[in-house]
Amino acid sequence: MADTKAKPARKGGINIDTALVRELADILAETGLTEIEVEDDDRKIRVSRGGVAAAAAPVTVAAPAAPAPAAPAAAAPAEAPAEAAPADHANAVKSPMVGTAYLAPDPGSPSFVSVGDAVKKGDTLLIVEAMKVMNPITAPADGTVKAMLVDNGDPVEFDQPLVVVA
Repeated sequence: MADTKAKPARKGGINIDTALVRELADILAETGLTEIEVEDDDRKIRVSRGGVAAAAAPVTVAAPAAPAPAAPAAAAPAEAPAEAAPADHANAVKSPMVGTAYLAPDPGSPSFVSVGDAVKKGDTLLIVEAMKVMNPITAPADGTVKAMLVDNGDPVEFDQPLVVVA
């Protein structure tokens, strides 16, 4: 965290630590969170995006975070294999969170699954890492992997199709 005593700006009778607000906004952008709040003895700072922060404490600061980079998210669908048309995404397993997709348990290991592999309900298809937590994404039912819609290390968005299992 930033030094909360560094260069507070005086605005309308409220001391605002702009460096802390910027650092919290950066954390929002990096983690995909929509709101973050910190509190010390006599102040509370809430930074959110896409909403309005309510004044629940003597000092509340709301500032929109810098929007998350749109280029990687927009590029992900363009990188999808040609055989996986949008109509084929009906059976796609979708990401339950924002994070990074990993197709193998560690860098030197083979992928959990490949196109054409038969999978059983509960088999791990890939991992989505979010905030340093590895979250296994499992097959919802028995089937065959028809398409991998993400590559290893790709950023993924909430509800983004990841793997087609039919």
